[in-house]
Amino acid sequence: MSVEAFIEYLSLEKKYAKHTVIAYEKDIKDFSNFFKEEFKEENIKDVTYNEIRSWIIYLVEQGISNRSINRKIASLKSYYSFLLKSQQITFSPLAKHKALKVEKDVIVPISENEMYQVLQAIEFDSDFEGLRDKLLLEMLYATGIRRAELIALQLSDFNFQNATVKVLGKRNKERIVPLLPSLKLPITEYLDTRANLEIIIDDNYFFLTNSGKRLYETLVYRVINKYLSKVSSKVKKSPHVLRHSFATHLLNQGADLNAVKELLGHSSLASTQVYTHSSIAELKKAHTKAHPRNKE
Repeated sequence: MSVEAFIEYLSLEKKYAKHTVIAYEKDIKDFSNFFKEEFKEENIKDVTYNEIRSWIIYLVEQGISNRSINRKIASLKSYYSFLLKSQQITFSPLAKHKALKVEKDVIVPISENEMYQVLQAIEFDSDFEGLRDKLLLEMLYATGIRRAELIALQLSDFNFQNATVKVLGKRNKERIVPLLPSLKLPITEYLDTRANLEIIIDDNYFFLTNSGKRLYETLVYRVINKYLSKVSSKVKKSPHVLRHSFATHLLNQGADLNAVKELLGHSSLASTQVYTHSSIAELKKAHTKAHPRNKE
């Protein structure tokens, strides 16, 4: 019963996204199954750290990455924190656990020139899908919103008079993001073709498939990957790379870190600072080029 109560707590009180809750539930069930089979015990409330450590060793032997293992353990840690908070246990078995070391992924942003090429040099079809796909690229790069946030956009979220859009972020936190003037024409063209779809099922949603349903994550990924692949040989060409490029390009142009934080919908500056490595590279380049001592 405690696992069900924890899942309900994540959904209703913490207001985690549905896919996040599903991931937590799966991680806990995976451990529970291992615990029952390996130690012939039913109640994971009474587990010890040594038993959890056995699971970690098992996952390593299965070839699971340290990053994935850390995520699974983080799910367990949250579960035991919940049990502590609800006074179902008196001590968390993961109180002194240290996460496994992982190498940090360095996301290389799409360059400003590459973004110019994909938005200006590539010819998109003038039908519904062509106009929608170009607008997907424009919106993600011009606003820095997440893929899930883009999919969730509704017609009522747009305020064309003020040139803003209301975005529902993580944990149902709303923020207002400005719309660049360059978005006005592609939005107008898209909405005109959207209105002529034969069938519209999910009418409230802004972005639709050609069958009139709301977008789904793999479709957005395929669209972004397809067009970025035409102009860039970088390994990662996902919607998140456009968010990364948005933040990096703003910082390169001198935008205030706090302003970028608000635009991205981050709760702390620490989350935004991961995007600064590229801007620091630009600063180093400018410093090396301009400093008098470098010319001696």
